Amino acid sequence: MAKRKISAITIGELELPTGEIVACDPLITGLSRPAFSRKVKPGRYPVTLLQAQGCVAAAVLRFSPGLPMRWELATFVPDRAPVYKSEFLEFIVDDAVASFMDKSVLTLMSDQQELDDYLADVACTIDRFCIDSPIEGNPLNVAMFDTGYGDGSYRSFWGLNAAGEPLLLMTDFEVLENADGRESNQTN
Repeated sequence: MAKRKISAITIGELELPTGEIVACDPLITGLSRPAFSRKVKPGRYPVTLLQAQGCVAAAVLRFSPGLPMRWELATFVPDRAPVYKSEFLEFIVDDAVASFMDKSVLTLMSDQQELDDYLADVACTIDRFCIDSPIEGNPLNVAMFDTGYGDGSYRSFWGLNAAGEPLLLMTDFEVLENADGRESNQTN
């Protein structure tokens, strides 16, 4: 990572009481975004941002130590027919801010308009990243962070161990070319 000038910063721990993770732009898709198909063990997990070229290149949610043995595209649980072909393979960012949250936060958002407004206020005022607890006295929180060069459609990937269990979830914000380490002149 040092050779590619990538730095890592841990921004805090995300509370996942259901183990169902949602990744979305909290300003436009929070209420309608389904959770990822794969669940993790409920708990608190560190969120790390990988920064390169002055941007957030990736957001990583770490569940266990170790290096992934393989990668798997993180898909979403469809709650209806897709509007566009890759809808359940990526999420759209229209405000240059993305988030990780537990699915239970969406329940609160749909029940409490003030929570939705609160998240919008926080997302509009963050300086690159934050982890925020929108309800005083409630451990639920939301990790919010800038997205690479801004708006776009972004995909997430599960880093799996040899047994196929998730070690991490990573959202790639398309800042690093050849992020898998291949030289650009090599063929597959």
